[in-house]
Amino acid sequence: MAYEFSRPHRGSTADSRFSPDGANGPSARLNDGEPPRWDLSDLYAAPDSQELVADRTRAAEDARAFQDTYRGRVASLSGTELAAAIETYEAIDETLGRIGSFASLSFSADMSNAGVAKFNQSVTETLSDISSSLLFFTLELNRIEDAELELKLQTPELALWRPFLRDLRMFRAHQLADDIEQVLLEKSVTGASAWRRLYDEHLAALRIPFDGASLTLGDALNRMSDPSRAVRERAAKAVGAALQDNLRLLSLVTNTLAKDKAISDKLRGYARPESYRNVSNMVEDEVVDALVSAVVADYPRLSHRYYALKAKWLGLEKLEHWDRNAPLPDVNESDISWLEATRIVRQAYDGFDPRLGRIVGEFLDKPWIDAAPVPGKSSGAFAHPTVPSAHPYILMNFRGRTRDVMTLAHEIGHGVHQTLAGKQGYFMSATPLTLAETASVFGEMLTFQHLLDAEKDPTQRRLMLASKVEDMLNTVVRQIAFYRFESLVHNERRDGELLPERIGELWRQVQTESLGPAFNFTSDYDTYWSYVPHFIHSPFYVYAYAFGDCLVNALYGVYRENSFGFQDKYVDMLQAGGTLRHKELLAPFGLDASDPAFWRKGLDVISGFIDQLENA
Repeated sequence: MAYEFSRPHRGSTADSRFSPDGANGPSARLNDGEPPRWDLSDLYAAPDSQELVADRTRAAEDARAFQDTYRGRVASLSGTELAAAIETYEAIDETLGRIGSFASLSFSADMSNAGVAKFNQSVTETLSDISSSLLFFTLELNRIEDAELELKLQTPELALWRPFLRDLRMFRAHQLADDIEQVLLEKSVTGASAWRRLYDEHLAALRIPFDGASLTLGDALNRMSDPSRAVRERAAKAVGAALQDNLRLLSLVTNTLAKDKAISDKLRGYARPESYRNVSNMVEDEVVDALVSAVVADYPRLSHRYYALKAKWLGLEKLEHWDRNAPLPDVNESDISWLEATRIVRQAYDGFDPRLGRIVGEFLDKPWIDAAPVPGKSSGAFAHPTVPSAHPYILMNFRGRTRDVMTLAHEIGHGVHQTLAGKQGYFMSATPLTLAETASVFGEMLTFQHLLDAEKDPTQRRLMLASKVEDMLNTVVRQIAFYRFESLVHNERRDGELLPERIGELWRQVQTESLGPAFNFTSDYDTYWSYVPHFIHSPFYVYAYAFGDCLVNALYGVYRENSFGFQDKYVDMLQAGGTLRHKELLAPFGLDASDPAFWRKGLDVISGFIDQLENA
């Protein structure tokens, strides 16, 4: 749960899906080897189902009753009474989360359907209206003085909610007057969320002319991993041209949202554009700065060194941007079936711990995953936690590549984490982004090691190791470069609107810096920033990937050195959800993310893999 006071509801912020032609019902593809479609009926049977309509009505009534009961009285409640109020508040908010999850999931795999978009927008507006009746509660909670609240927390019933109150009060210094918070909440549906909807629908409808066909953006980007350099080049130029044709709109969306954020940051007193995200992640600006500085300082021994090797392997003096994801010579990249992918992931998790294997089995055996690459669907991948009373859902686009197997392992890791953390309840199950990538990246590492151990051909093992290095560079170096790009854009936007050409210059700057002298960048690459959805939906989210990868590298090192008791500690960590901070969660493993040497340890793992490739 995000605690920004004018927040849209958590369930309304994820990507979404609904198909009125029956594909939203029970999956017909779970057993025939094709990538499955999900079934959202564990949330609601349909947008017009009696249960959903009843929940919308009941939530509105309960919210008004809650407001009538508690508004203006929160500070005067006893510890026991306050605990009961929070419990009621959570129950109402979880109902909103269920509705919002269904609507947003319904949209993500059918973004080009006008009826689906209308339903999703209707739900967004309804949830905003209902949330306006509840807004007073967190505002009044935060006006309770620390000493007074600590006295109330001596009550056992309220003590259970200490993590919720701790995280809520992280935003106390940035809280505005009640009437301002109310206006910001009510106008959010016609402000930032409307611009994000425009962006999503526009990119979902975008078609890329390519070799006589009309491709979705995701399919066109996938061509840039083709073994043929000529195919990669044509795809890259086609994507660049399509983005250029739409650049005025995409730049307008970016400029508007950056200005909207700057206004909000100024009102709330955030020192820097990055500060809100860091507060949300329960981490100081200085800690994130240390991570970023460590990665940037290591560009030469990581990405620069690796891509120089890749250029040599490909027999090229210089790499173009469409060579970054090129398969290496002699790589045996045969198509992998969905059933084979699920077997690999299932065995990897089950071999680590049967408890995790059972949860993975539920995702793979039940219609909780939407993996078929179809037009109109979100081109990315995610795991949506929905609500603890249901279960998470996963969206991805499976095209039979090894990278897709890793994506499945990654998103299922999220699903496992979200499932185990669900025992903490709706408010305390979500983890800060700095820890949210832990289980997903760890699951990727398990799956990679499972594949590596099964491969006996030395050449293929070397190629697999190179592929893993590329994934890690994408997770660490590329995401930190994204973060630096966002910082440059948001800071410069404070002085006025940025022309599309200027945004492209900033993009080229960070890409040149991060990827190094092995690359030549053509002008069409200057538009590629415009399709990255994190910049639009979750500003400054991306460093969480680097944080998580370095954390997992250190964590996995502990596991490989001495696995005795590790699985129990790991499951305990995931089950804790958002109740503990990273210091408390990592202490049982002897790790401390506040230690500068921690980041070096994580980056050393990547450098060590590159050492092996240089010496192979």
